[in-house]
Amino acid sequence: MTDLRTHAREIVEQFSEHLDLEVDEVEQRLDNLVNEYRVPVEEARRSVVNNYLDEADLERDAIRGGDSDAAKVADIDEDEQWLDVTVKVVDLWEPRSDAISQVGLVGDESGTIKFVAFDTSELPELEEGAVYELGNVVTDEYQGNYSIKLNRTTSITKLDEEIEVGDDTDTVEGALVDIQSGSGLIKRCPEEGCTRVLQNGRCSEHGDVEGEFDMRVKGVIDDGASVQEVIFDREATEELSGITLDEAKSMAMDALDTTVVAEEIREDVLGHYYRVSGPTLGRYLLVDEFEELTEPADAESVLIKARSM
Repeated sequence: MTDLRTHAREIVEQFSEHLDLEVDEVEQRLDNLVNEYRVPVEEARRSVVNNYLDEADLERDAIRGGDSDAAKVADIDEDEQWLDVTVKVVDLWEPRSDAISQVGLVGDESGTIKFVAFDTSELPELEEGAVYELGNVVTDEYQGNYSIKLNRTTSITKLDEEIEVGDDTDTVEGALVDIQSGSGLIKRCPEEGCTRVLQNGRCSEHGDVEGEFDMRVKGVIDDGASVQEVIFDREATEELSGITLDEAKSMAMDALDTTVVAEEIREDVLGHYYRVSGPTLGRYLLVDEFEELTEPADAESVLIKARSM
């Protein structure tokens, strides 16, 4: 059996309770994308599944991916995999959207990963510090960063045991030598399960959307020997810059330009020395904690040095 036919059979099984699909028809759709338009197999499968979801007027968590396998957090390296994990709830965060019931960090002996549970899934809430067996979660990937989604088919079993969560925190010290594009005041896609940053009011997956304001800083820290790309989330960006989200929106409204926020942050922090700590996902270190170390360096000379490495 070819890989495409295997994918086709799995898709037919996923939609068996919702659509009357034929394996040959699904395989033909996949073959057209892969062999005629040169779309990667996984992307082709995702496109076909999305089409059938629209046809059946279903949300993604209304279907499942077949039998799920037990996995360690550190082994999660593929999108849309259905897995069982046994994890401890390390931290719970404030949801940015009414569509999200819970969001936070879970982990096992191998490391930590972000989790998201949606309001429509109507799942019991997880408790910080508790250990759970989560059955049939689905992995998600965005820009090389992986997370798990709890959906309406997810089973949640609280366990009377302890897990020593692996420490995957990295620490970098150095000068903040660059503030990258996509920093400052941004808008994210408001669709459930999507946190993509909008480009010109458009989400790469959901098209033209209204968007919800957020803040972040994408920067580069130079320790004198190498450079590390870092991301400060909204909370860390507010602390770093001294500018709240409401203040940033007011600044942008007054100037009729959202870029003024990034420029203000750039002027205040570029060339300063910081110690930052957090997990490294893909090429970015996600800043959980930071502190400023010394007097500012000369920003121009630091930039010249970093770009010559």
